[in-house]
Amino acid sequence: MREAVGPGRRQGAVTLREVAERAGVSTSAVSRAFTPGASVSAKKRAAIEAAAQALGYAPSALASALTTGRTQMIGLVSNNFHNPVFLEVFDQFTRGLQDRGLRPLLVNLSGDLSQEEAVQMLRRYSVDGVILASSTLPPAFARRFHEAGLPVVQSFGRWSASPEVNLVTIDNRAAGRLAAERLLACGFAHVGFLGGPEAATSTQDRLAGFIEGVAGRVRVTVSFAGAYSFEAGRAEMQRLLAAGPPAGGYFCGDDVLSIGALSALADAGLKVPGDVGVLGLNDMEMARWAGIDLTTVRQPIAEIIAASIDLVVRAVEKPDLPPEARLFDCSVVERGTLPRLT
Repeated sequence: MREAVGPGRRQGAVTLREVAERAGVSTSAVSRAFTPGASVSAKKRAAIEAAAQALGYAPSALASALTTGRTQMIGLVSNNFHNPVFLEVFDQFTRGLQDRGLRPLLVNLSGDLSQEEAVQMLRRYSVDGVILASSTLPPAFARRFHEAGLPVVQSFGRWSASPEVNLVTIDNRAAGRLAAERLLACGFAHVGFLGGPEAATSTQDRLAGFIEGVAGRVRVTVSFAGAYSFEAGRAEMQRLLAAGPPAGGYFCGDDVLSIGALSALADAGLKVPGDVGVLGLNDMEMARWAGIDLTTVRQPIAEIIAASIDLVVRAVEKPDLPPEARLFDCSVVERGTLPRLT
């Protein structure tokens, strides 16, 4: 009779056959017990689980993939790794996927990896679906994943009521209008828009909404940073200050741009909000730090991520369903970089 061994008493992996022998069942029954949705009696399942626990058996993900045709892997694709807010985004995405029994495969498009190379990489790993987490990549990226037969969700993309792929986002035009209303409420005669890359749809839409919100009531200065980064926000604010007197208040199209702008304003000896007001967008963790205390337009990141995971699971399980768009509202979080409203 084989001696019972626990996970700490044996060399190498416990096999499915050993679990079957200990539980007194067939190997196919053990396989079914660890296959989601497969049928096995409650009595057999209990015996199999007890045997697996006693032996320290862990089902093989590869074997499960061969049985079910699914790897439980989700491609998580982005190009915003230089922006600290996306550290929060990736943390929440990876934990959220793991909580659903899924494994994220991270793809970084910040370097030289092309759209086609990213598609081929994800196909080689046989991912079940793809989440494209970026506000700066063009819609063609999401379309290409869809054309390759991969269930895809575009997170933080450009709002459309009739999307070509599943979409979870905010209305960036509405966010721009909200920012304009908040700056106008301060009574500034001159306001500024300091956006991210000019070619990014998020920048374009935030600017369009901002101009709509101002509606010609005050003077507007428009400028763009080369990237959504601290360095780019700081450099652009330094350029603006060198060119002439600053606006009374600036809407920076991202919190990290705002923090860079705050650094440049401090170096110039200007007080915030006494001399210049600053309004960001995102409500990233750093915006709440005591030394920053940034007034910002909150993008509900956690809600967007949860909805994105729900949609990619739905797309994998029911690939014939039409694309769905989910839109989330923004709100202003009052802190210390704009005058308080009375």
